[in-house]
Amino acid sequence: MYSENEKVVPIAIENEMRNSYIDYAMSVIVGRALPDVRDGLKPVHRRILHAMNELGLAHNKPYRKSARIVGEVLGKYHPHGDTAVYDTLVRMVQDFSLRYPLVDGQGNFGSVDGDNAAAMRYTEARLHSISTELLGDIDKDTVQFVPNFDESLDEPALLPARIPNLLINGSAGIAVGMATNIPPHNLSEITDAVIAVIDNPEVTIKDLQKIVKGPDFPTAGLICGRDGIRSAYETGRGRIIMRAKAIIEVGKGKKDQIVITEIPYQVNKATMITAIAKLAENKKVEGIYDIRDESDRDGMRVVVELKRDQNAQVILNQLYKHTQMQETFGVIMLALVDGQPRVLTLKEMLTAFIEHRVEVVRRRTQFELDRAEKRAHILEGLKKCFAHLDAIIKTIRQAKTIELAKAALMKNFKLTDLQAKAILEMQLQRLAHLERQKIEDEYLELIKKIEYYKAVLASKKKVLGIVKEEAEEVKKKYGDERRTVIVAAEEDIEIEDMIKEEDVLVTLSHEGYIKRIPVSVYRAQRRGGKGVTGAAMKDEDFIEHLFLASTHDYILFFTTKGRVYWRRAYEIPQASRQAKGRAIVNVLSLAQGEAVSAMIQVREFDDKRNIVMVTQKGVIKKTNLQHFSRPRASGIIAIKLQDKDELIGCKLTSGNDEIFLATKAGQAIRFNEKQVREMGRSAGGVRGIRLGKKNDEVIALELTQKNTTLLTVTSQGYAKRTKFEEYRLQGRGGSGIINSKVTEKNGHVVNVLSVSNDDQAIFVTTGGMVVRVPVAQIRASGRNTQGVRVVRLKDKHRIASAARVVAKEEIAEE
Repeated sequence: MYSENEKVVPIAIENEMRNSYIDYAMSVIVGRALPDVRDGLKPVHRRILHAMNELGLAHNKPYRKSARIVGEVLGKYHPHGDTAVYDTLVRMVQDFSLRYPLVDGQGNFGSVDGDNAAAMRYTEARLHSISTELLGDIDKDTVQFVPNFDESLDEPALLPARIPNLLINGSAGIAVGMATNIPPHNLSEITDAVIAVIDNPEVTIKDLQKIVKGPDFPTAGLICGRDGIRSAYETGRGRIIMRAKAIIEVGKGKKDQIVITEIPYQVNKATMITAIAKLAENKKVEGIYDIRDESDRDGMRVVVELKRDQNAQVILNQLYKHTQMQETFGVIMLALVDGQPRVLTLKEMLTAFIEHRVEVVRRRTQFELDRAEKRAHILEGLKKCFAHLDAIIKTIRQAKTIELAKAALMKNFKLTDLQAKAILEMQLQRLAHLERQKIEDEYLELIKKIEYYKAVLASKKKVLGIVKEEAEEVKKKYGDERRTVIVAAEEDIEIEDMIKEEDVLVTLSHEGYIKRIPVSVYRAQRRGGKGVTGAAMKDEDFIEHLFLASTHDYILFFTTKGRVYWRRAYEIPQASRQAKGRAIVNVLSLAQGEAVSAMIQVREFDDKRNIVMVTQKGVIKKTNLQHFSRPRASGIIAIKLQDKDELIGCKLTSGNDEIFLATKAGQAIRFNEKQVREMGRSAGGVRGIRLGKKNDEVIALELTQKNTTLLTVTSQGYAKRTKFEEYRLQGRGGSGIINSKVTEKNGHVVNVLSVSNDDQAIFVTTGGMVVRVPVAQIRASGRNTQGVRVVRLKDKHRIASAARVVAKEEIAEE
């Protein structure tokens, strides 16, 4: 039912919903969620700072209870929940939330672990000294004041802001249909950029990026790559990759540990630690032994302790990938410009701040001018008073009332109302001669100031000069070094980039255990030494294969069945000198009865090199390296073998090398590589050497090189060096000539190596002992000789294998 005076106007519900929601959205956008580009503050931040300033809570005054501040803000300016106001106040205190905190707090204001602040009745606060730069000159008509929510008071629509707060502290907010996420920056860099724009308004964003390196987060950390920064500054939107700062240290028991000292911005440290622990518990990241938080008042320190012989760099990379140790900061540089939300570039933000400062300086100068002119006007009246002192005194004495005296002064001496009032209020002590001189001096000083103020107002160049000068003062007062380091782009960082490149010794035992060990583990020994333990072998096991490589090399594993597998050197598990390593079947997908017979390292696969393979029965094959660039996990065919034949060796060749084959019975053959035609991967090869003696087999494949000799090692611990020239060049497929005189004393030939005088050789026994000997200490001898003893063998041990080590470090260093 409707009353007689009511009028019903039908409205379409969709129109009402549209208009109401637009009104609500604009209220949120303008009045709550987005910062103003000029002072970088949202209304709640601005109101808190203004209220604290009105309460006189300067940085050099005593603290006041936070509850008192929140009450002041709620009662006068911000009619919302007290929790929202206090949470904002807390964030303005936290040095891990704001790059330059605006409020100085006393008490528990939360932590980087996500701990909540104490209740507002327990904490105290006052303005931080840098807030002076935001609030300074607010009483000089520098900004517009508007009525508060009940129109009982006025509040500033924005702050004078001498510092570019929007950029140095950043901002984050979700409005209706839009959001802002501006990262914090370094004050020194931003003020330098402000000065650069003032000096050259045509400066490009590219030039500004030479000054502003990128965001500078309060929690420091790393930024990976510059593409996201460049995009954010040029378009207002970008994607910045943040990483924790972590170093690898050696802890107790010589175990590696990852020490995290800085984390990405807005990451909860406790949550990050929990996530790392869960990854270790769920075996998504293997190798973590323990994790503990050793942070204290001196700084952050989270220690991830690793199990023995783990690759710390690989685990660190996995932590970056699977935890908040790496986070993305999506930059949206959205702010209110003249009440309208706009996505801004870096230069547009700087320009808007400069325009704001120009307006503030002009309004301040006008205020100072008006005040100076008013005071000068009064002083002019006082000077007239001194010029007609007796007459003025007489006029005042004759007047019956103050109003009549003021009217008489204005009429008789041509004074204004303000001047007459100042004369009437003047104390008698001002009539003294010295006081009269002070007034004269003050008047002259004011005239100079008035001229200066007018000159400033008449010249934008002078106004900009003041803005520049004040920016330099701010930098000098509050500028500091940047905390966040910018490193190479995340997508440019491969796993191998995080692996220390070093020479490693890859060993494979007879029972099939593989590991890698840094070459520096083994100390250099004199010839005839007893050696150090190289592996904890079972009695029936011994080191069968040795291979020297760099951690960044590709390693091709050729097996006895003529297949090849592909791995990176750092993917081979690292172990201590005494450890036996990991079963090869856990590293390679070997078939039943398949064993690794040869390993070679390759930096890159090209078509200029070949792989030459030799089998136990003397078959040789040459295939272009490119054919091996894409092996499958299950392996690919390298050579087609005949029955009961096995692949025993492989070498990389240039196409013009000379091949040297050696047999167990002491025979050898040398021929040119060109005598072996290039074949496909699945081909079977041709005869390389004819085996004449019973049970003889090929045990080594070498390439002849200039300035090298042939090191022949026999099973009883003997070795000799012989020049390649002593082995005449023959045709492929012959029986060869004598390489070593095989006797019971020196035993059968174990390996033949091409070495130089600067090389070192490693000999491994069937008992797992390792001896490292400089090649120069092994005497050179003829082709048909036994050699000299290089290893004193224990019990019934024999030499199992030998490898060449290029001497990249001096023996003395070890």
